Amino acid sequence: KQWYQRRVAITAGGNYVFRYHKDKVYYVSETIMKKATNVGRKELISLGTMFGKFSKGGKFKLHITALDFLSSYAKQKVWLKPGAEQQFLYGNNVTKAGLGRISAGTDKYDGVVVYNMSDLPLGFGVAARSTNDCKTTDPNTIVVFHQADVGEYVRAESTMS
Repeated sequence: KQWYQRRVAITAGGNYVFRYHKDKVYYVSETIMKKATNVGRKELISLGTMFGKFSKGGKFKLHITALDFLSSYAKQKVWLKPGAEQQFLYGNNVTKAGLGRISAGTDKYDGVVVYNMSDLPLGFGVAARSTNDCKTTDPNTIVVFHQADVGEYVRAESTMS
């Protein structure tokens, strides 16, 4: 778990780093991180933006709060038709009938960021079909497996931490 200490990005606001705290990974500016050293580890609840957390089995799961960061660096993108947005926000997979566009060169099982047709990021998932497969498949075929969406803020409000 040493990878979390590397510098990630240098922006106009300064340096940002990943930090691991209580099985969760946070994306935080160095200035806030240095100020947080005045708080004890047991008393510290959160620090910066939570990117994801490790399960008891040691697997890492991205959290929807990482969407802003992911959407700015995503290479594979999927755009949904207006009728499919609500279904995706309810936690359902995306079928070809709801697919508006898909980035060229997307391979099967690539991670994708899901947008509406107005380029607003809605969530992320895994491509179930490649770009070429999407052209020839029937409309009821799943093309994106749902992983997380902004609707989770409403559906899991009490368990978000």
